[in-house]
Amino acid sequence: MKILHTSDWHLGRSLYGRKRYDEYQAFLDWLVATIRHYDIDLLLVAGDLFDSSTPSNRAQALYYDFLRQVVATSCRHVVIIAGNHDSPSFLNAPRGLLKAFNVHLVGSVSDNPLDEVLVLRDGQARPELIVCAVPYLRDRDIRMAEAGESIEQKEQKLIAGIRGHYQQVAALAEQRRAEYGAHLPIVATGHLFTAGAVTVDGDGVRELYVGSLAHLSAGIFPGCIDYLALGHLHVPQRVGGVENMRYSGSPLAIGFGEAQQRKSLCLVEFERTQASVQLIEVPRFQELERICGEWEQIAGRIGELAVNGSHAWLEIVYQGDALIDGLRERLDALIDGTEMEILRVRNRSIVEHLIGQHRVGETLDELDEYEVFERCLAAHQVPAAARPELLRCYRETLSLMHDEDQRAE
Repeated sequence: MKILHTSDWHLGRSLYGRKRYDEYQAFLDWLVATIRHYDIDLLLVAGDLFDSSTPSNRAQALYYDFLRQVVATSCRHVVIIAGNHDSPSFLNAPRGLLKAFNVHLVGSVSDNPLDEVLVLRDGQARPELIVCAVPYLRDRDIRMAEAGESIEQKEQKLIAGIRGHYQQVAALAEQRRAEYGAHLPIVATGHLFTAGAVTVDGDGVRELYVGSLAHLSAGIFPGCIDYLALGHLHVPQRVGGVENMRYSGSPLAIGFGEAQQRKSLCLVEFERTQASVQLIEVPRFQELERICGEWEQIAGRIGELAVNGSHAWLEIVYQGDALIDGLRERLDALIDGTEMEILRVRNRSIVEHLIGQHRVGETLDELDEYEVFERCLAAHQVPAAARPELLRCYRETLSLMHDEDQRAE
């Protein structure tokens, strides 16, 4: 059986105001062709299908048109779980209809853990795979809050809740395997942050839980899992160096920090319960480049790109000592007549640093809610020793607000 593991599409995401629908369309067209080429039996999407809980009509059109094409291929099943960016209710809304086409959606945990245990069948209706389709586990799903809890107590409860949920679902999967035959492999999904994981600047990845839960160990997952398909982190990587526990990573560079990263999908093949993994490299559908340095370095690199006929989107980080008047205008003049586009200019000159935290040319749209808070801490000269606790409280507040928004749906 051939499984294609992917995650973190973030359909509908913009890059500093630049829409990326054409790029996403090119990726989805390539993905359909890849499914056909490798005769994929199961496509597994481990969360963050959309970038927003209220995706645009065009992002939805991309999604449904893709599913329409996939069900016409050799791919017998599609399993999609919700990530922290996805709306559980939105993702689940067409679940009954799509199940008729063997598209299985799990947007949130339910009162019955058996809802997350999927027994997938081959063309002759014989069981061939069991999927523990565990979605992103929200705080309220796995922890009962109590007044007066310390941060450490909350963390311990969350870790215990995540471990307990996986043990419960995996135990049900083992029962199903005992019913149908010991040769059936068990695949589990997840959307979370594990210990020692690699992230990059500008990938938009933040801790999903309060405190140190970005450091969940690989030992939290039951040993009966033959392949663990994770989402949330954008860098393709193993979990704890284990071959059959992986993040597929995002298929597109979500920000300029990922511009030079090689993107891939995981092709998983089973011989009974033994998984082997091969990486399939994803083409780069839109060139991104971050250019840093003095003016001469920046101008030189732009000149090289222009000579090569580049169509790149650029982020310019000026790091010179001298303050340059009209920096943006001078940069625009360098790319005039080329196919390149400058999406962001960051001016980090010493002069600007001396006049304060606000940087010329920077807008609020370029900062996320964490960066804004960190700037506020710096602006008000909050002591460094006090900042970690304030950041934890701020993160918890945002998490509670996000959960309230989901309930309001």
